[in-house]
Amino acid sequence: MKKKNRVLSTILMMFLVLFFYAPIIYTIIFSFNDSRSLTHFAGFSMQWYEKMFNDRNMMESVFYTIITAVLATIISTVIGTITAIGLSKSRKILKTIVSQVNDLPIMNPEIVTAIGLLMLFSATHITKGFYTMLLAHIMFCTPYVILSIIPKLRTLDENLAEAAMDLGATPWQSLTKVIVPQIKPGIISGALIAFTMSFDDFVISYFVTGNGVSNISILVYTMSKRVNPSINALSTLIILILSVFLLIGNVIPSLAKKKKG
Repeated sequence: MKKKNRVLSTILMMFLVLFFYAPIIYTIIFSFNDSRSLTHFAGFSMQWYEKMFNDRNMMESVFYTIITAVLATIISTVIGTITAIGLSKSRKILKTIVSQVNDLPIMNPEIVTAIGLLMLFSATHITKGFYTMLLAHIMFCTPYVILSIIPKLRTLDENLAEAAMDLGATPWQSLTKVIVPQIKPGIISGALIAFTMSFDDFVISYFVTGNGVSNISILVYTMSKRVNPSINALSTLIILILSVFLLIGNVIPSLAKKKKG
């Protein structure tokens, strides 16, 4: 009976893995297809990657996506880290209020946030483009960073910073050499979440951008209305970039632990 249950569990697990990863594998395979067909593999070819790199609109979208994600990640990580550390030293009522406010962008549907930002930029006569998209990404990435760091701060001794200053450290040294290293895993995970959220955002970006500025998600949406195998090549590139960042996020902490050991 146990053996039968184990076999069924294995089959179910294989089915789930296939269900989740089959679309990704399909996309990668057909990005090397020699024909325009999205159902019949005619042979191996790199032509769609060549066309993708020669397509100015695609390359601009890749550039805007990466630069927006990197800047939004850096800025939101700095703001989120400072805010989380400040909250850990604040009064309980202030912690509760800020935590509730911080949860709103996470719980709020993206379409509502997008329309709200669109109305804000229109009311203030701000021209929509790269900077409005960057501001929007920083806005919705920061709460995730704060949410990732706060649990790590709760595990720290409240008197750790004061003890460091009693031993001669300045407030800045206490922050950078004592507190930040202790919460580094939370900072890294928050930064990775922020990068991923910014990189693949579509709804908010679609509403707040303009003047020929688009990220990969918007470009894929506009290209999906006609058959274009270059989408598979672009999607494979996205998968590769995100996989590299996830690999770095998992490998670096492991190497740091081995080095300490």
